[in-house]
Amino acid sequence: MQIRLIILDFDGTLAATEEANMQAYLLALREEGIELDTEEYRRRYFGMRCPEFLREIGITNEEDIDRVRRRKIELYPTQFSSVRLNEPLWNFVQDFRSQGGKVWVASTGQVENITNAMRYLGIEGSVDGILTSRDVIEPKPSPEVFLKVMEREGVTPAETLIFEDSLVGIAAAEASGANYVKVKI
Repeated sequence: MQIRLIILDFDGTLAATEEANMQAYLLALREEGIELDTEEYRRRYFGMRCPEFLREIGITNEEDIDRVRRRKIELYPTQFSSVRLNEPLWNFVQDFRSQGGKVWVASTGQVENITNAMRYLGIEGSVDGILTSRDVIEPKPSPEVFLKVMEREGVTPAETLIFEDSLVGIAAAEASGANYVKVKI
């Protein structure tokens, strides 16, 4: 069966964004009077979805969660000097796309963060679509986000190749039935 669709995770797969995300969170939390050091963040919270992360550190009111989330999104672009594109993967998927294949981003990240980072990297508008945790009921490790992309493109798991970096992303890719590649940048 021929591959007709490539699905990319964004953070840690298509782009190295860990440092920028972490620094934006730490700045937003500092404004709230919460000090969190980088090692604790990396060890305990890296990869968590924003609402779960904020609840875990004690921010439980939905209005507060939304305010901190929005502030983190505002601060994120100020940290983009550390963001870098996974150029070999990007070149590969652009070649695939030029031959008629479809390329989507499917991430647990916030769509605003992804589009801002893509704009910074000069690749905004260079994929066929973006689905995030807002578009699904169950986040990764559920395969829902991948299956929705396949449904939108009218392809089967056998016609899909997923690129992922995280354990929950790999679990979601496996559960989707598609082939996948584990990425490390």
